[in-house]
Formats: sequence, C-alpha cells, structure tokens
Amino acid sequence: MDVKSLRRADRWLGVPLCAALTALRKLRDLIVRRPERPLRRILVVKLAEQGATVLAYPALRRAAAMVGRENVFVLVFAENRFILDLLDVVPEKNVIAIRTHGIVRTALDSFRAVLRMRREGIDAAVDFEFFARASAVYTYLSGAGRRAGFHAFAGEASYRGDLMTHRLSFNPHLHASRIFLTLVGALEKPAETLPALDVELPDDEPLPLFRPRPGEEAEVARTVASLLQRGDAPPLVLLNANCSDLLPLRRWPSERYVELARLVLARYPEVAVLFTGAPSEAPQAEALVARIGSERCASIAGKTTLRQLIVLYGLAEVMVTNDSGPAHYATITPIDVVTLFGPETPAAFGSRSPRSHILWAGIPCSPCVNAYNDRQSACRDNLCMQRISVEDVFERVCAVIERRARTHEAAVEIRGEAAEAGRDSARPAALHAPDRLAALREGSAPPAQPETSEPFPSSASRSRSSSR
Repeated sequence: MDVKSLRRADRWLGVPLCAALTALRKLRDLIVRRPERPLRRILVVKLAEQGATVLAYPALRRAAAMVGRENVFVLVFAENRFILDLLDVVPEKNVIAIRTHGIVRTALDSFRAVLRMRREGIDAAVDFEFFARASAVYTYLSGAGRRAGFHAFAGEASYRGDLMTHRLSFNPHLHASRIFLTLVGALEKPAETLPALDVELPDDEPLPLFRPRPGEEAEVARTVASLLQRGDAPPLVLLNANCSDLLPLRRWPSERYVELARLVLARYPEVAVLFTGAPSEAPQAEALVARIGSERCASIAGKTTLRQLIVLYGLAEVMVTNDSGPAHYATITPIDVVTLFGPETPAAFGSRSPRSHILWAGIPCSPCVNAYNDRQSACRDNLCMQRISVEDVFERVCAVIERRARTHEAAVEIRGEAAEAGRDSARPAALHAPDRLAALREGSAPPAQPETSEPFPSSASRSRSSSR
C-alpha cells in the first residue's frame, strides 16, 4: 500500500479499532488487576520512516541498557527495517516485520506479529509513532503490562483511544531523538505521576559508523566510473532531488538542482555530480541530468541497492538533499550533508551530526507540518523552500568541499611527518602530533592516504580511508 492508502486505513480502520479496544481495556481493568511485573523485555513500535529510526538510535540504546540488547524487540514495516538492521542496535531476530504490499498480506502479517509479541512475553511496549492509530493498536495488542505513548489529553492531534498505561503529552519543542528518549524513560516512572515527567536526557551520542564489507567500495566505485564513462571514480557531489517525495511541500524546485549542479561543475573541474534517488525517481533524475548536459554529471537513481547507496555516501564528499530519509541515514557515513528544511523544523528533526549543515528560511508560516496535523498541511505554495536560494546552497557546498580538501592535505602532511618521525622513534605517529590528529578525527573527512598530494585523494585512497 502507498502512504495515502496507509493513512486512509489508519483513519477509517484505526479510529473504530482504538475505540473498541479502549472499551475492552476499561472493562478488563474493572475485572482484572494485574500486578506490574519488573522490566525484562521491551518492545518498541516504530513502523515507518527510516530517517526517524536513525534519530531513535539513542533511545533504542537506552532500552538495551535497561534490559539487555537481547531483550529489546522492534515492530516495523518490512520496507523500513533496513536501517534498523544496519544500526545493529537490536538482534536481527528481534525485529518483527510487517509487509504492507496488499491488505490481505498486511492483515496476515499483523496477526502473526501479535502472536509473536505475546509469545515473547513482552513486559513493556513503547509507541514511537507520535499519533498513529495503528501503532497504538499494535502496542496494546502486544500484551505488555506497561505501555508508553502519547495521549490526546485535551483533544489535540488525532484520536486514538486510551490504550496506554503511561500516557505522555507530546512536546513539539523537543528534538525527536529526545522525544524518543522520554518515551523509554517513562517506563520507569509510576503511571499515576504522568504526564509530568522528570527524566535525565543524556547528551547526544555519536551514531555508529557504517563499515562496508570487503569489496563493496570497489564495486560501487566501478559503477560510478562506468556511469561517468571514465577509468576511476572522481570526487563526488551527490544531489538528492527527491523527485517523488512523499511530502511534496519539502521539495526544493528541480530547476535549482540543475543550476546548482552547473555551478559546482564549473567551479571544481575535478568533481563529478551524481543524482541519487529511488527507482521510481529515475526518469525524473535522468531528465535533470539531460538538462545539465555535462559528461561529469550522471544519475545513479535506481541503479543501486539501498546498501550500495550507503556505501556511495562514504565515497562522496557532500550531498544536498531536503529533509528526508537520506539526510539522516547518510549520517552513519563520513559524508557531509547539506539539508534544506521548509515545512518542518530542524529544531525537532535536524540531524545533530557534526557533518550536518542545515539551511532553513524560517518564514512565519513555517513549520506547518507536525504531529498534531498528521504531517498534512493546507499549504499549496512552499515558499519556505523557494526562499532557499541556489547561491546560499552553493556557498555552503563550496565551504564543505574546500574544508574537506584542506583536511585531506593536512592528513597527507601529517602522515609524511609521521613517516619521517618513524625513522627516529618507535612511538606511534599519533603521539608526535596529538593536537593535529585529534582535529582531523573531529573533522568530517576521512584521512587521505600519503601517496597522493591532490586536493582530493584518488578513488582508491578514499575507499581505503573511509573504511577506517
């Protein structure tokens, strides 16, 4: 089912289901008083959005710290489990996936998922979807005695019954990653004290760095070289134009990607530009490439698996994208990401990676998409995205490219010094220049190899360094 069909099902089936299950819950509470069991097994319900799954990483880690990694389960739509598996925060066997291709298949998978959750003896379930009815239903049917999620206390947002034992008020001023942390933290609080919640939110922790398997970088580099009809893969700038974005208001005008690509190609003769995207976006991406008309520009949309796309991020210098999944899951690679925000706020959904660079016009009507309106806006003219100029984006891209080039050059110099020092001392090279090496480690670019003095390292050296 597509997103519109899922939303319709969530509304027309979810509302009566939530109402019926709420009546059942209240009746059971009158008849049966179940003692609260200690936390041993936690289920997280995070059905959709791979980008939001990346933001949920600290909360999943906290759940694992509470009960052990092997005792954390995640319920997810099958098409959204890839990033969860890549993050490796819970065992793959603990991921319960529901396929959404067809109503009958979804219903059967949902039935199996409920049986599995009950068989696992889940003690607590946390609903990471803000106001979806389906996630509330799954959370209740899990059989967990403790259920944490958001509740429409004053009729805000969408009705989804009264299925949670630990009910929270949604705070639109918190970053999404911290919202997920509060939901997990609520499990340890007495239900009667909520929605007032005083939990310590830890500082942001770094995401795990994706490490390609042997040969994957070389394979993707060959694909890039073939697309560009050259012998090796040059330094890359990626443009994710989101030609078929599920939320059209987030799109930056396509002609601006064309203009940006032309500026980048003119400024940096050694750089190539690739348009990325899903298979459904391939025709539009190819059309943009045709308009640019450069042998150093090609489309790789639909020509890679999702895993190969992640590998590609690690080989590239910078990507420009709107607020979408790639902006988040690229943060587990060494690439710098310039993210364009409009109808949603970066204060809540912006990546907190040091390699993230956010542009947001912040006009009075923005943000207009949020949890309270089911991420549906009445706006038909995304001025918030149109206000972000090509010049602003180009300036940010240039700053990233040139900083990364300086980092590569500094790495070459330091490695040369280390090689020279190695003839005089057996101490590790890092001990000879700790401050400069620390600065490189905090930088966004992977260290270059010593055998090149180019502003950008060769594709082979980039592959070796990015795997570290």
